[in-house]
Amino acid sequence: MIVEALTGSKVYFLWLGFLTILFLLGVFAYYQQLKFGLEVTNLSQIVSWGAYIANFTFLVGVAAAAVLMVVPAYVFKIPEVKEIVIIAEIMAFVALILCLMFIVVDLGDPLKSWHLIPYIGKLNFPQSVLAWDVIILNGYLLLNAHVPGYVLYQMYLGNEPKKKYYYPFVFLSIFWAISIHTVTAFLYSGLGGKPFWNSAILAPRFLISAFSAGPALLILVFYTINKVRYHFKVKVKVFKILKSIAAIAFPINLFLVFCEVFKEFYTDSAHVASARYLFTGLHGHNILVPYIWFAIIAQIFVITVFWVPKLRDNSKFLLPACVVGFIGIWIEKGMGLIIPGFLPSPHGIIVDYTPSITEIFVCLGIWSFGALLFTMMAKVAIEILNGKLRVK
Repeated sequence: MIVEALTGSKVYFLWLGFLTILFLLGVFAYYQQLKFGLEVTNLSQIVSWGAYIANFTFLVGVAAAAVLMVVPAYVFKIPEVKEIVIIAEIMAFVALILCLMFIVVDLGDPLKSWHLIPYIGKLNFPQSVLAWDVIILNGYLLLNAHVPGYVLYQMYLGNEPKKKYYYPFVFLSIFWAISIHTVTAFLYSGLGGKPFWNSAILAPRFLISAFSAGPALLILVFYTINKVRYHFKVKVKVFKILKSIAAIAFPINLFLVFCEVFKEFYTDSAHVASARYLFTGLHGHNILVPYIWFAIIAQIFVITVFWVPKLRDNSKFLLPACVVGFIGIWIEKGMGLIIPGFLPSPHGIIVDYTPSITEIFVCLGIWSFGALLFTMMAKVAIEILNGKLRVK
């Protein structure tokens, strides 16, 4: 399997080489952070969560989005989807690995993570929502390791996977996928001192944004597979399902954002300051304004493409829409959610936050590691699924 992951065309090796370089740059940046501490970041006592937690929050949604393929494959038994559901589950597994990596780099000292290990540290379960998040994320990681791992290994051996060994875990993962993003949302909305996050619709926003960005990413992944793996084709029906989901999810996501904006600005209470900082700027501080409006305009563009048949069936419009839609959700649900929650501080202080060079390279390193891991795992999985890779 390792040999298969490390064989391919020149383009494949150029892609792996590019990702490896970015990953090594990220490792070096993280070494600098370990050496000098979090002072090399732009985090502060005012804004204590930044790019790392923003990426973590977004990636939880990417992981949860795998359920969009699991349900059609195992519940509705659509054969075209069942052929490729393993790829979506691998994507969820890799996304969760990246979630854990972003948490570790945010801790500053990775040895602090022992506090979260049951019976070794003090997890404070069940009273701590953070404890629930730790358990839910690691549980979903194990589920997405077991199901595709078992199925692929049995196929590699030439055996028929026995449903009793993985079907119960498949249906458990469906409910678990919803819970990972719900609990993450509760982690924010339960912080009473952060009015910007104190919203009853934060959990639905998290879920619907995951069901928006997820199909966009899966369309890009499956389109790439069809382009580079000529002996394995993702069927047209799979793309139709993903496009239908995206066409519904993106408008709902934008509607929920509008509901939050209306509530904040129409009431015009003292707590509107955080929303003003994000959408219009506050006291001359407007660093996030162009980004959040780009995210909103990007989603309007995506909705237009997915709702017009001639546009969504044309790859020249569909693929750019998926890219900008994915980026738009990343902005809205990442930096657009995390940073305004801290500003202004309880004392009225505003400290603009932008990631430092170190943070940027650490983030690029983690994302490139994920892309590297997914590329090789997906390549091996495809060879097993099409029957070309079997035990001798």
